[in-house]
Amino acid sequence: MFGLDDYLASFSDGTTLVLVIAVAVLLGLRHATDPDHLAAVTTLIASTERRARDAARLGLAWGAGHALTLFALGVPIVVYRAYLPDTVQRGAETAIGFLISGLAVWLLVRWRRGAFHAHAHAHPDRSHAHLHSHADEPHEHTASRTPLGAFAVGLLHGIGGSAGVGIILVSTIDGTALAIGALGILAAFTAVSMTLLTTGFGLTLARHSIGRLAPALGTASLAFGLWYALGAQNLLPYYF
Repeated sequence: MFGLDDYLASFSDGTTLVLVIAVAVLLGLRHATDPDHLAAVTTLIASTERRARDAARLGLAWGAGHALTLFALGVPIVVYRAYLPDTVQRGAETAIGFLISGLAVWLLVRWRRGAFHAHAHAHPDRSHAHLHSHADEPHEHTASRTPLGAFAVGLLHGIGGSAGVGIILVSTIDGTALAIGALGILAAFTAVSMTLLTTGFGLTLARHSIGRLAPALGTASLAFGLWYALGAQNLLPYYF
């Protein structure tokens, strides 16, 4: 993004194990902060009860799916220098844009239905405020996003941009074993970073009324997703 990946990769000499690992870690942490990643994860978290624990679960599942795809697509690049065709890459990026838009629309629909109304109620051992829709009777603690769903989102999301990040990293490494190891570290730290980021988002959102934030988050993510999809097809300027 904006040349930052190339800058980080330039610190690796391709042979020194410590430098390769350090660069792989930094690239993994940086890759998780791509705007498309943040847009998708924000809408996922906003649709939960916003507890940090829930956000961490979704972030870990999302990151694991992304890491699996990133590694699976990166290995052929390392071993065979085989890359995804441009048409496949553009198709994946387009699908990711529509995925982000779909998540945003679902967030707006749930907000419109009153899913983020806070209502205090009691349990046998405690009382607390819980977000729910008045249309749901009887009242239940049902999660709108599950780790399995987040994992599936991560699998698809990992296709877009993964080849580019993998190429940047392995282009500085001569040894196949070292390159595959660095790729695994990159994928792992992308998942770690996404877990940390989503936990932070969950803590931040928990301090605010999601009923007020949902329209802004949903609208911004919808606009970004549509722009991302059109940009992938070269119909709009594309910066990532």
